[in-house]
Amino acid sequence: MSQLTEIRWHARAGQGAVTAAKLVADTALLDDAYIQAMPEYGPERMGAPLKAYTRISPVPIEVHNNITNPSIVIVLDDTLLDTVDVLEGVPEDGVIILNTEMIPADARKALGAPDTMRVATVDATGIALATIKKDMPNTPIVGALSAVTGLIPIENVKKRLVITFGKKFSQEMIDANLDCADRAYKEVHE
Repeated sequence: MSQLTEIRWHARAGQGAVTAAKLVADTALLDDAYIQAMPEYGPERMGAPLKAYTRISPVPIEVHNNITNPSIVIVLDDTLLDTVDVLEGVPEDGVIILNTEMIPADARKALGAPDTMRVATVDATGIALATIKKDMPNTPIVGALSAVTGLIPIENVKKRLVITFGKKFSQEMIDANLDCADRAYKEVHE
């Protein structure tokens, strides 16, 4: 990691985006990176659109505001594409990771993304339903982020999951989340 990386997360309340933003930051901390993770809430009701942010840097981070020009955007719910401009402020060479059943070419078209932008898709919801039996796409999308960007190694994601989830979940749920991250890492498409 040679520079500040800024990630903006788009999701609906209850999908675990805030947890995922923090998980990515905490995972980067394992490599001694400087980190920030923060939510931006609107109406606090289940299903309401929300944003979260993650910053990762090899040097101390001196900005403390919302991210307006993210190099990476992660969308946990493709129904947001109809109401939220998820590409706002993303540079032409930005990375978009979308939880959807669409193939990347169809997702690019739905997003209106330029050819210079990297667009990756993964059925994070399907993976979550198959493994943890809940519509909670946050852990799979972190596995996809690892595969697409290399920003955080998948081994560190799994190590951090054990540390974080070990405090509050059964071993069965921890194992299911580890499987989620692994599957998404392997099943993400660009």
